[in-house]
Amino acid sequence: MKHRLRGLVPAFRDEILIAEAGVQLDRALFPLIVGIHRFAPIGVVELADRAGRDHTTVSRQVAKLAELGLVERRPGAEDRRVKEALLTEEGRRVIESIDAARGRLNQPVFEQWSDRDLLELDRLMRRYVDDLVGWSAAEKAADDR
Repeated sequence: MKHRLRGLVPAFRDEILIAEAGVQLDRALFPLIVGIHRFAPIGVVELADRAGRDHTTVSRQVAKLAELGLVERRPGAEDRRVKEALLTEEGRRVIESIDAARGRLNQPVFEQWSDRDLLELDRLMRRYVDDLVGWSAAEKAADDR
């Protein structure tokens, strides 16, 4: 199983993950439901920026997620004109299935790694997140000027 993901383009990896999760979800909607899960409540424009997509396309895709019962839309807390998206209970179940599938796909890989390798991965991931948070804060401060 570990070789199934190596060297694949991200879109194909998403398809494998969706299939492993056993959920019926168009691959184009996958990064959006994950983004909504991570950043909810989130408006379409911010979600589109984070996904690197056109906001009109993302708006249609979020509407599709709502039709599927995975997302609900509500007026924004700060700006009532903005429609924020957040997961429904069914959307949370989809995310749980995806997370479990990711674990099943990663397990055979990590079983072959030594404790030292896993500790190094943990150290580097923490560094990555810390650097990313620092960079993001610096970008936000620059934008606020």
